[in-house]
Amino acid sequence: MSKLSFLEFQYQISKKPFLRKPSNLISFRDRQSSGLKLAFEPNLDEMRQVFDKFDSNKDGKICQQEYKTILRALGKETAIGDVPRIFKVVDLDGDGFINFKEFIEVQKKSGGVKTLDIQSAFRTFDLNGDGKISADEVREMLGRLGESCSLQDCKRMVRAVDTDGDGMVSMDEFMTMMTQNLQHA
Repeated sequence: MSKLSFLEFQYQISKKPFLRKPSNLISFRDRQSSGLKLAFEPNLDEMRQVFDKFDSNKDGKICQQEYKTILRALGKETAIGDVPRIFKVVDLDGDGFINFKEFIEVQKKSGGVKTLDIQSAFRTFDLNGDGKISADEVREMLGRLGESCSLQDCKRMVRAVDTDGDGMVSMDEFMTMMTQNLQHA
């Protein structure tokens, strides 16, 4: 498969987590040093939202073209050649599409969302590579995904996650946001 895992891709396109308030969970750095298992299970509602983002024509299944469109929007053109191989693995019933059940099955088989998947999603939003996500970067990425979001709304999203008050989302803040509603696997 490509360098872009299926789960990483799923989380890169979900904007809902940006609207959550950070919780009092232990930080990403604390989790790393504590020995806690760093895999998480997303809930079905979140997975449905991600699936629906892929399924642009709302026919209940994802075709290869819909998958490629999202890859392009994320700037992952190099992974487009891997789409047939991805579909061969994920399309369990062999109909040429990925339905919601298959979408969930891939997530279950992979053991949940890994820390590396979330870090890769962070790097996708961190467009300038400075280790922080700004409201401008959120707005640009959502725009690439076909989501209309004002700069003011993007600033509110960043503020909801920004626990240190610097006006940006750090990796630690992003990790906390992405895992606060996930259950430990």
